[in-house]
Amino acid sequence: MATITATDAGASTAATATQITLDGAGDTFAYTPNKRALLVLRNPTAGSLSPVIDGDGASTVGVAGVGAVDISGGYAVGSIPVGAARVVRLDAISAYLAGTIAITGGTGLVATLLEF
Repeated sequence: MATITATDAGASTAATATQITLDGAGDTFAYTPNKRALLVLRNPTAGSLSPVIDGDGASTVGVAGVGAVDISGGYAVGSIPVGAARVVRLDAISAYLAGTIAITGGTGLVATLLEF
């Protein structure tokens, strides 16, 4: 089980970032809505990975002009090629982050959570 610990990137001009390797067995992190946060997912493995970020409290959201949209399957980050990284702005996907948050499909990724 890998718990991604946030690094307070706003505390100093050069913060030491905490990096966690995801192990696929309950990879999780906490989202603080009143902070700006970026989740960096880097792929040092030998193959592309397609992680999904999913809060267990996320179900449906109302979208103007569309109605209720099911988000219970989580937020698909997309394929992260070998040697590449993806940055996810968490406030932009906050509806997916309700309840206990898990990252699936990302075994071997190195995660860094930066808060400002």
